[in-house]
Amino acid sequence: MTSTVSLLFASIGGLLAFFYPFLLAAAGYDPGPTRGIEVPLLFAALAFVSLIVLVTGFADDAGILADPARTIAVLAVLVAVDSLLRFVPSLIGASPIFLLIVLSGYVFGARFGFLMGTLTLLVSAALTGGIGPWLPFQMLAAGWMGLTASWLPRWRGWPRRLALVAFGVLWGFAFGALMNLWFWPFAAPGVAESGGIYWTPGMTLSETIAAYTRFYFATSLLFDGTRALGNAALLLLLGEPLVMVLERWKVRSSWHPWYELPTG
Repeated sequence: MTSTVSLLFASIGGLLAFFYPFLLAAAGYDPGPTRGIEVPLLFAALAFVSLIVLVTGFADDAGILADPARTIAVLAVLVAVDSLLRFVPSLIGASPIFLLIVLSGYVFGARFGFLMGTLTLLVSAALTGGIGPWLPFQMLAAGWMGLTASWLPRWRGWPRRLALVAFGVLWGFAFGALMNLWFWPFAAPGVAESGGIYWTPGMTLSETIAAYTRFYFATSLLFDGTRALGNAALLLLLGEPLVMVLERWKVRSSWHPWYELPTG
């Protein structure tokens, strides 16, 4: 129960930190010259604290494999392997790091997938020197990728493969769109006019949506398209065999040599 509540709070805090310009515009609130910098920092801190509680409470109520120790061992191995993939040079936004995040969430479930995404980005950032104010946002976006992978239908064969490919394409664009949001309000500090693509305090909701849409197409579409194609290629080629390996690993890790019978 602890990890479920922490997951909920982390996701709510993360959504508020990502989408606060739209929420401020919808509420008609003008944060003034500070551009509302305290708002994303507050909610990012809330999300990060919730992530810590989620990780520490995961062992107590994991319930994914036969026991929490096995769950944590499997998670640690997958995070370690995926973190090393961060050293593979990315090609205009495409990276192999998202493959195992998607497949782990699909096979092991929402909480496991969320932790797989968040911890992979955390560990890989520590290994590659990628620690900065963007890291909590990267962790949350990757965590949501793993979490939502658990929602895919339990098909077999080509239907499953195509569903995974479509999911990878969708998140190729969604990851970039989310990550743009963390810095978009501060992309042009001191600018009093939007210029059609920047966020400025006092904008209406429709103006905010239109400005971000133009900003996204002008700055991120190419990189996100390449990421989507990379995800699609890896999931098409490796998705099905890796799912079978992970499912076999899940079955073997869930095996009990005996079961205690109820007494009385």
